[in-house]
Amino acid sequence: MTTEEPIYDSPEKWVRDHIEGYVASDGRQGHHWRGLPTLLLTTRGRKTGKLRRTALIYGQAADDYLIVASNGGAADHPLWYLNLVDEPRVTLQVGAETFDARARTATPEEKARLWPVMAAIFPTYDRYQQDTSRDIPLVILERVES
Repeated sequence: MTTEEPIYDSPEKWVRDHIEGYVASDGRQGHHWRGLPTLLLTTRGRKTGKLRRTALIYGQAADDYLIVASNGGAADHPLWYLNLVDEPRVTLQVGAETFDARARTATPEEKARLWPVMAAIFPTYDRYQQDTSRDIPLVILERVES
């Protein structure tokens, strides 16, 4: 993704504030938020074509990063997830490091194996899944060379 384009941060004020501190401190502030590891995910808006950035809790499996499209257990997928389904090329900032990645939804077999990794980090994901009829996607983010 081109970093010269403007990036539009989450419309949620608390998320925008988190992102602002994360970016301004080169990841020293915000990488661990309330004791949870967080990364910044930049997707391309499927309708607008604009770059959209949000902060998400993450886990790891080998060299890959994991995120959960929980949307707080809501009935609908989060917009960032819909964006990366449409365009899987994304940018991540993890701490001080920024790099390109390819996003993909975990297969049912991968999700069965990796969901416990994410639930161990943020146990509320289990409740979110119980509270919605939607199958909450687990996303695998694979680093790609620029």
